[in-house]
Amino acid sequence: MTTSGSRDFNLDVAEVIEEAYERCGLQVRTGYDAKTARRSLNLMFAEWANRGLNLWTVKQATQALTQGTSSYTLSNSVVDLLEVTLRRNSTDFEITRISRGEYLTVPNKTTQGRPSQYYFDRQIAPIINLWATPENSTDQLIYYYVQRIEDADDLVNTTDMPFRFYPCMVAGLAYYIGMKRSPERLQLLKSVYEEEFQRAADEDEGRTPLKLQPSLDYLRV
Repeated sequence: MTTSGSRDFNLDVAEVIEEAYERCGLQVRTGYDAKTARRSLNLMFAEWANRGLNLWTVKQATQALTQGTSSYTLSNSVVDLLEVTLRRNSTDFEITRISRGEYLTVPNKTTQGRPSQYYFDRQIAPIINLWATPENSTDQLIYYYVQRIEDADDLVNTTDMPFRFYPCMVAGLAYYIGMKRSPERLQLLKSVYEEEFQRAADEDEGRTPLKLQPSLDYLRV
C-alpha cells in the first residue's frame, strides 16, 4: 500500500468554521453565519493569550536604548514579556521584573546607570519602563515576548498556529458557536474543548533534559 508522502495538511478559516458548525449539528448557510463564526474565532484567540504561554508565539526582539530615556513603547503585538536582558559590549545582564507598585515607589526614576529592573505596562500600546535610566546609547535591550496570534480576517486565510493545535481550535470554535446556536450540546462541546486545549498545552511545554548533580559532600575525600 502506497502512502501519500505528504505532511502539509492545513485548514483555511472556512474549513475550520465548517467543521465547527458540523460538530454543533449545524451548517453554514449564510454569510452572517461565517461572519459571526470568524468573530468568535478571533475572540477565542484572545482567550488563548489570557490562558498563558503558547510556545509558537514566543519571539525575540531587540530595543535600542537612549541615554536618559527610561520608557519605550513596544509593538501592540506584544502580549507579555518573558525574559529581558541588557546587552553591553557583547555581555548580557539579567533585568528583573517588578510590579506597578514597586515601580511607583522608586524614589528617583531619573537616576542614570545600568538598568537592572523593569516594569511592563500592558496597555494597548505596551510600554517597558526601565530602572535605572540608561546611562548610554550603546546598550541594547534583548527580550523574549509572547506575540499576539494573527487575526482570522478572510475565509481563505490559513491560521497562525502549528498543526497540533488544529483539534483544539476546531473544538474551541464549536464551543463558542454552541453558546449561541446549540445550547443543548454545550456541556459536551465545552468538555471536548477543555480536553483538547489541555492536551495541546501539555504538548506545547518546553522540554529540558534531567540534570543530576552529585552532592558536594559525596565528592569530598
